Amino acid sequence: MKDFIIPQFAPGDDRDMGTPARTGAPVSLTIDGIEITVPEGTSVMRAAAEVGVEVPKLCASDNMEAYGSCRLCVVEIEGRRGTPASCTTPVAPGMVVHTQSDKLRRMRRGVMELYISDHPLDCLTCSANGDCELQDMAGAVGLRDVRYEAPKGGALDNHFATRQGDQPNALYLPKDDSNPYFSYDPSKCIVCSRCVRACEEVQGTFALTIEGRGFDSRVSAGASLDSFLTSDCVSCGACVQACPTATLQEKSVIEMGTPKRSVITTCAYCGVGCSFKAELNGDQLVRMVPYKHGKANRGHSCVKGRFAYGYAQHKDRILKPMIRDQISDPWREVEWDEALQFTADRLRGIQQKYGRRSVGVITSSRCTNEETFLVQKLTRAVFMNNNTDTCARVCHSPTGYGLGKTYGTSAGTQDFDSVAETDVVMIIGANPTDGHPVFASRLKKRLRQGAKLIVVDPRRTDIVRSAHIEASHHLPLKPGTNVAVVTAMAHVIVTEGLFDEDFIRTRCDWDEFQFYVDFVKDPRHAPEAIEAMTGVPAADLRAAARLYATGGNGAIYYGLGVTEHSQGSTTVIGIANLAMLTGNIGRPGVGVNPLRGQNNVQGSCDMGSFPHELPGYRHVKLPEVRAIFENAWGVEIDPEPGLRIPNMLDAAVEGTFKGLYCQGEDILQSDPDTHHVASGLAAMECVIVHDLFLNETANYAHVFLPGSSFLEKNGTFTNAERRINMVRKVMAPKNGYEDWEVTQLLANALGANWTYTHPSQIMDEIAATTPSFAGVNYEMLEVAGSVQWPCNEDAPEGTPLMHVDGFVSGKGHFMVTEYVATDERTGPRFPLLLTTGRILTHYNVGAQTRRTDNVVWHPEDMLEIHPHDAEQRGVKEGDWVRLASRAGETTLRARLTDRVATGVVYTTFHHPATQANVVTTDFSDWATNCPEFKVTAVQVSPSNGPTDWQERYNEQAELSRRILPAAE
Repeated sequence: MKDFIIPQFAPGDDRDMGTPARTGAPVSLTIDGIEITVPEGTSVMRAAAEVGVEVPKLCASDNMEAYGSCRLCVVEIEGRRGTPASCTTPVAPGMVVHTQSDKLRRMRRGVMELYISDHPLDCLTCSANGDCELQDMAGAVGLRDVRYEAPKGGALDNHFATRQGDQPNALYLPKDDSNPYFSYDPSKCIVCSRCVRACEEVQGTFALTIEGRGFDSRVSAGASLDSFLTSDCVSCGACVQACPTATLQEKSVIEMGTPKRSVITTCAYCGVGCSFKAELNGDQLVRMVPYKHGKANRGHSCVKGRFAYGYAQHKDRILKPMIRDQISDPWREVEWDEALQFTADRLRGIQQKYGRRSVGVITSSRCTNEETFLVQKLTRAVFMNNNTDTCARVCHSPTGYGLGKTYGTSAGTQDFDSVAETDVVMIIGANPTDGHPVFASRLKKRLRQGAKLIVVDPRRTDIVRSAHIEASHHLPLKPGTNVAVVTAMAHVIVTEGLFDEDFIRTRCDWDEFQFYVDFVKDPRHAPEAIEAMTGVPAADLRAAARLYATGGNGAIYYGLGVTEHSQGSTTVIGIANLAMLTGNIGRPGVGVNPLRGQNNVQGSCDMGSFPHELPGYRHVKLPEVRAIFENAWGVEIDPEPGLRIPNMLDAAVEGTFKGLYCQGEDILQSDPDTHHVASGLAAMECVIVHDLFLNETANYAHVFLPGSSFLEKNGTFTNAERRINMVRKVMAPKNGYEDWEVTQLLANALGANWTYTHPSQIMDEIAATTPSFAGVNYEMLEVAGSVQWPCNEDAPEGTPLMHVDGFVSGKGHFMVTEYVATDERTGPRFPLLLTTGRILTHYNVGAQTRRTDNVVWHPEDMLEIHPHDAEQRGVKEGDWVRLASRAGETTLRARLTDRVATGVVYTTFHHPATQANVVTTDFSDWATNCPEFKVTAVQVSPSNGPTDWQERYNEQAELSRRILPAAE
């Protein structure tokens, strides 16, 4: 299949080179008379491909190790006997290889004849016709007829018997259509094992095996009664991508036909930032295929990015602007001009009545950098205030504060490739197998190679123990005690003399280190002293600290389980201290790496979405920084920091904040203390929601501006490794405009004179005003593919590894990490601690994934509770339970599991029917106001169904979503 739109950065083309690339000393050889030099360890097959000689193959693929089973890739080597498989034969100096001869042609045709003899010859009606490697290889070897008959009683015989209406025997394997996204047709399986090996080597799930013998050998998804839906398969699509026939095939291809063109773009789900080929027929998207040259995902994907894109064409999407005078009124569809004029009049009136600081914006971590930049510019250059905030602060602002204070920059230190060189990985407060599955697959591959793992988490996540991996240490700490555990690890490292003194003297502030040592070696920080408080056995904690300090390259990966605490910033500082203590900064395989939750959390921070910082993390109080933007924008920028989201809501209840433009966020479902959020929104006079769907926040909106999906726009996302990736328009916006155009239309309706015609111009403005982006433009991204900031005169090709020769701040700064218990405490009324998280098949508030077939795996939020706690409360598996806290209550079904310890319960927040955040409190991080989602004192008790609040909420939501029929 030809790619009509392939960016210039593609290294050559998208061919499968057969075996992985190698690094090593140069080796020269001759293939079919062509001389070539390749790295030592390269296979003959890959070397041949490098010079344009395609050796036929079926079992080989360049994202897996050579297997050598199909025998189609045989070659002749001068001076050697026999015909070795080119995929498993490494090159040697002076080797002379022949890939074509009469003998080889006969052998390959014979092999292919055997394959075809056990395969249905229905190519004309097969869904893989035109995109089938078996078909291509039959042509490549010149196979024109088959001398053999199909084996009697085998799968092929049964296949034809079924077609003719006869009764097949017991060996017949029916087609498995259980998975919503792909089908499995065993009659077309050639037992090449590529799917099995992809599941093992690429994904690391080990869900597939080969069962049966001889002609009856076929792929199995588990036990005899398992289907692809009920098995351990995680629907990442690696097996589908690996399959050379129509055995494993996307249902979308079966229905729509083989795609004919493709566009390279970036996934809009998590912070991994996977690159995909969006493959189309005309303007109809047929499938998303992970792009092999994507530097974040290296050709892999997860169920969300690979399959869950259908929301973009869901019937629930709103494609026309809507307005209403009161939130109790039904919506009225209008044209864009009327909606924008209505909005501008409302906002002007509010500012005239209540002052210029009475309105603000919320930027999106799902939208592009360019769109986010314009929204914060809207408030600063048009509203003339700094009232801008983002969900990125609600989840990862402690990262910015903690790493900024210790290292001088507000982002992770490594690229994802770095994990291949780590020796010890510590995961704290993150669940990568569910939240960042493509990175988790790369991590699991390194663990299978021998790296050690430490997991610090109240819950036993899949990364603690799953197929072929097991953590050396799982520290199941009590929620809210992160700081105590991290400081105790530092205590062990310091008191046992395991720190790297040379690194600290050279790279860090020695006086600050001395002060820190005096603090951390205090016996009150010893593992034994905190054991009762944290629930972590002292011996385990000591062993984990020793492993991290002495096990070689040590890398720390953390997530929202670190940041969403009242001491989130303190924990990030403690993690930074650990890395400096052990010298694990500034080289491959080490570092401190936040796993960002949404696709552009990093970018929304970079673009100045915080009320106190302009783009590039520079404080608004600094006149020299304001001058840069004042000169670029031709306005005076308010030096006074604006309001964060909680402050906006507080001010709304008080009557001083009255207007909000909310792009691509659903604060009513995602932010803490739902009652307070609802009260604040209800008190405003103009709430503008700019989104794809009528979300929960839109219940309180006066204006709805339809948004565009990632498939309908150009721009860039910045992932968790600081990688700036291109987002390319796959299809025209269904609402008529890309999101940046909508923001520009609103700004101009308010009197601005913005004249952008393409997002590349916005990026040029970002580069001109933001030092870390100074070298970034669309032309260089097209050539390089992607780049990691800082990208400027000092680092024209970007910066994969931070702090190599020195910290951005000059010297690394050790800081005291005093543990202060959260004000949220358990007691007789609320004896359990609730913590929250995500699940693999859903994303954030579920607005996108709930509108796809991913609901098959997770149709509702469930409360995980330990069997002991459940028994005490008379709760059984699947029972409705009431989950109550000091803030509110909700109901959901119970799932009994020992993944959580006694005294701890856990749930997700993907479904608005649950509204899990109605029970979370308004406690927040001391430095950044990041909400404390992960520690809520609760009680669980049996329930008969939804609470009164849930019923009232559902009634109000239904009332607020009425849309008047369009006028005739």
